[in-house]
Amino acid sequence: MLQEPTTTAGRAGLAALLADPARALLALDFDGTLAPIVADPERAAAHPGAAAALAALAGRIGTVAVVTGRPALAAVRLGGFADTPGLERLVVLGHYGAERWDGATGRLTAPQVHPGVAAVRAELPGLLAALDAPEGTWLEDKDRSLAVHTRRTAEPDALLERLRGPLAELAAAHGLAVEPGRMVVELRPPGVDKGAALTGLVGERAAGAVLYAGDDLGDLAAFAAVERLRGAGLPGLLVASGPVTGEPPVREVAERADLVVPGPAGVVALLEGLARALEGLRR
Repeated sequence: MLQEPTTTAGRAGLAALLADPARALLALDFDGTLAPIVADPERAAAHPGAAAALAALAGRIGTVAVVTGRPALAAVRLGGFADTPGLERLVVLGHYGAERWDGATGRLTAPQVHPGVAAVRAELPGLLAALDAPEGTWLEDKDRSLAVHTRRTAEPDALLERLRGPLAELAAAHGLAVEPGRMVVELRPPGVDKGAALTGLVGERAAGAVLYAGDDLGDLAAFAAVERLRGAGLPGLLVASGPVTGEPPVREVAERADLVVPGPAGVVALLEGLARALEGLRR
């Protein structure tokens, strides 16, 4: 059975998607939404049913997209998207929309890397050493941005709070922005976020309804974009992917969602339910 949203706006968004799927846009975050959160991001992998669930919808919904802070090709690789029949038209927007991979062509398009990234790359290890960042603090280089993870440390939340100010100062000194998340701070170029990426794709595809699913603070820009679109008359559904490891969901995300599901398994179950509902409507 397809889980019902708890809000009036969410129910209207779901109804519009089901009524005219060919004009709908389905967009999802990757980590924490399609893939379980793991200590080492390079060991992440999409939920075993994620690619197949997306493929089942790709032939029925106008646009299926993944919007992620990861490099687009990393999400494609870890999700197994390029090798899944039915996902030939999938769009992956990476680095919060700065990169785009199109399944139809297999091509990646992206602007030049912001010069501040190289400067921060050179200075960040020294800053972490000066701040006595403990064992387990991990620096992830995403080519177009850098992320400092505290998940592997003994006191990840306390450490994150201690690092937040100095990292923000370093980012500002080189013209970068700071993106907070669960046990991570990312330093990235300004002017791109998931909200702008999603809004641009909605306009490009002339979408008649939009569903967005995410789990962390970086998804709030996309949530805000859907809320603005709803205010302008475009039906939308916001889905929060809650953690399944005993951690509470990100409060700011869960409170603004029309529907909360239990992690990537719950997201996949929702996608499978949508596919069954759309198949039933065709009969």
